[in-house]
Amino acid sequence: MKVQGVDCSIVIKTAYREFDVPYAEETIREAVSLLEENASIEGDGTCRAIKKNGGATGCIITPLTIGTVPHLLYLAMGAAGKPLFVSETRNLYRYNLDLLPMEDTECFDLIQNRGTERRLYEDCRVQGFELRILREEAIKLRLDICSERSPVAYPYTDSFERASGERFSGDCVKYQINGKEFTNIYGVTLLCKKEGGTKTELWIKRSFDTDFELPSIIEEITITAQLLRDKYECRRFGIFRITLKRLVALSDETSVNTADTVIGPLRYYVAGSVNTEVFESFEGGL
Repeated sequence: MKVQGVDCSIVIKTAYREFDVPYAEETIREAVSLLEENASIEGDGTCRAIKKNGGATGCIITPLTIGTVPHLLYLAMGAAGKPLFVSETRNLYRYNLDLLPMEDTECFDLIQNRGTERRLYEDCRVQGFELRILREEAIKLRLDICSERSPVAYPYTDSFERASGERFSGDCVKYQINGKEFTNIYGVTLLCKKEGGTKTELWIKRSFDTDFELPSIIEEITITAQLLRDKYECRRFGIFRITLKRLVALSDETSVNTADTVIGPLRYYVAGSVNTEVFESFEGGL
């Protein structure tokens, strides 16, 4: 990414690998808090504040690509099971990712490059995320990142390979609810807060269709995203699948004030499990 001619980048380093994140927006910065002392009402006094640096905060918004989707979804979810070899392939492995609270996930490091300034954020975790899928748009993931350690200068001139590859789109997504495929779903937004436990919601945007009306309680919904091309080198298939169980409708946010086709959001609370299936081209860990 370039901002006013300056080459900018974000690199994430886990225990297994380091990779460039092709972000659309990032606000990673040092967290600062103020302890204020105000003048009393009865008489004279002083107003003062003590500045305290408290680690790191901010977010990254990134489109999902074939190269980054396994690692970014792993950071969002928090836990990866053992890799399972996919039969009839040369070097393809499947990972099952489970949703965990932030406190139970592993830390990672983040390198922020803003032209001449490079900063290292250590011991970062994902405290929440938002996955947005809409037709005619790229699938984007927002990671809310925090750390208790303040950033430090990163003076090294390491060169990192830029992430590339086809981007996932909302046009190539299938939705299966309680074993039945629904074609009137325009898109979904998955929101999760992971601090002190997990709280997950799913917003489903659908067009009104009496033949495909969504139930108030969904036992299972499967969201499958696939790339336009069906295979790459090393038999690496571009696909990921999210399965959510036991969804309870909270509210209908639809406002009907037009004679045209209406697309309205339904808000569900996820009372059951959240699982994601991703694929990698080698058994190296996520």
